[in-house]
Amino acid sequence: MLAILAAIVFGFALLLDFMNTDLGAPDLFSTSTLMLIGFLLLSLYLAGVGSGPRGGGGGRWYRGRRPGRG
Repeated sequence: MLAILAAIVFGFALLLDFMNTDLGAPDLFSTSTLMLIGFLLLSLYLAGVGSGPRGGGGGRWYRGRRPGRG
């Protein structure tokens, strides 16, 4: 979830940079501030904070018999 939010923030920062605007608040919505917020969200995601994949292994977890195993 945090990685998706980081992608949205990066996309918004890129859009503001392309439009060359600061939305009337130069200190609040500057490109560098949004990039720092995006990097923060991305680093939190990579550190394991937030709702990410759970469990040690990947793949599917089955309870009881696995389907298709005779």
